[in-house]
Amino acid sequence: MKTKHLAWLAVSSLLGISAARADIELIAAGSISGTYEDLAHKAAKQLENGVPGDRLGGIGSGLAYAGGTTFLALPDRGPNAVPYDSAIDDTSSYIERFQTFDLSLLQSDAGSALPFTLTPTLRSTTLLFSPTPLVYGTGAGLGVGSGQPALNNGHRFYFTGRSDNFDASKLSTNPNNARLDAESIRVSRDGQSVFISDEYGPYVYQFDRATGARLRAFKVPDKFAVTNLSSQGAVEISGNTAGRVANKGMEGLAITPDGRTLVGSMQSPLIQDGGTDGSVIRLLKIDIFTGATHEYAYPLTNIGTASKPKYPTVSDIVAVNDHQFLLDERDGKGLGDNSSAAVKRLYLIDLNGAQDVSGISGAANLAPKAVGKTLFLDVVSALSNSGFAVTDIPAKLEGVAFGPDVSMGGANKHTLFVANDNDFIANVTDSNHPAGFDNPSRWFVFAFDDADLPGFTPQNIGDFDCDAHHDDR
Repeated sequence: MKTKHLAWLAVSSLLGISAARADIELIAAGSISGTYEDLAHKAAKQLENGVPGDRLGGIGSGLAYAGGTTFLALPDRGPNAVPYDSAIDDTSSYIERFQTFDLSLLQSDAGSALPFTLTPTLRSTTLLFSPTPLVYGTGAGLGVGSGQPALNNGHRFYFTGRSDNFDASKLSTNPNNARLDAESIRVSRDGQSVFISDEYGPYVYQFDRATGARLRAFKVPDKFAVTNLSSQGAVEISGNTAGRVANKGMEGLAITPDGRTLVGSMQSPLIQDGGTDGSVIRLLKIDIFTGATHEYAYPLTNIGTASKPKYPTVSDIVAVNDHQFLLDERDGKGLGDNSSAAVKRLYLIDLNGAQDVSGISGAANLAPKAVGKTLFLDVVSALSNSGFAVTDIPAKLEGVAFGPDVSMGGANKHTLFVANDNDFIANVTDSNHPAGFDNPSRWFVFAFDDADLPGFTPQNIGDFDCDAHHDDR
């Protein structure tokens, strides 16, 4: 099961990337059916596209460890893979939420393919809302009704995935917009709240973990925002010369083990930095207590050729300690794309000594200031070597979190969980799977030791009784 990471020599030499030499072992793989419902029963009414409002899907968009065997799983803006109205990019009034799971790891029986068995159990569903009014679209001229959820009341105004829920007269980072495309989640040090990043703003919000109420909106620098807003992503892209690319905003979010700092990662470069053709994304470092920000440049891997460059996107970032981080770079290939997975890699970076690029714009200017990176784990290689077909590896491996330690052969090992976003599609039928193939929410668990990741510091999270706070929100 052990996988030696090979030096990715050609591209490494071009980008100054050091190659990792580590034994990272796949120890467990678990899943939960994409046909299941979550526990938000009051939100179960059919959405505009006919999908139930409590469909349990997309939960690997973000993944956070919450201590013990508890993890928080975050779906994004909802089941918009079902086409019904292109005027709002097929989005719906799906209420944003996070799911609380017990992901139990137990040693497998003798002769099992993997040394541990992962058993997922959904414990609660928490809907996200603002205690003050939000801006919702009327639906006028778009072929749909109002974007305001029926569950709204005088003190709960729910965030939804509807792309028209915004105030067109303000920047896209306006915190009064009701639209939210949640992509990454982390737990506060005291365990009582969660931080969530999004693609629409981009936003970074803090929510009460027990109730789902928004507590705080962090100020994201205006350079990340777009000025011309639209319910159609393609129109936003064509109508702006600066800011985040539509549907490629702040995809990842890390919290340092001391609970003092957040680091958000953009999925793709800002428009002024080259957009989807650019080679360098921005990392936004936020002091949780003061709100002060710093920006750093991260170099994307060229997965094309020197003459015709092509770059992947970054789906998540997780803190190793207070200055080192793992970033998840991936292509869009694999199960769900009718193709073969090729690039799903975790890279290690160190922000110690990195230059603040807040005042710098453009890929050519950012590239010389970008941090170095080291390949830590080639997920496709690791899964392939463990028997997974490249056509069956999920295209969207997006959520990354460290988990609890385990004992293997008398030695203590750390764990790393990687989760997929199944786009709320429970079954895939394509040329690679003509008879149909299950597309559940999945978790892959890897084990590593101190020598593989020197300096690794687990986050110490305060106690939180999920069951004591659970209700049908």
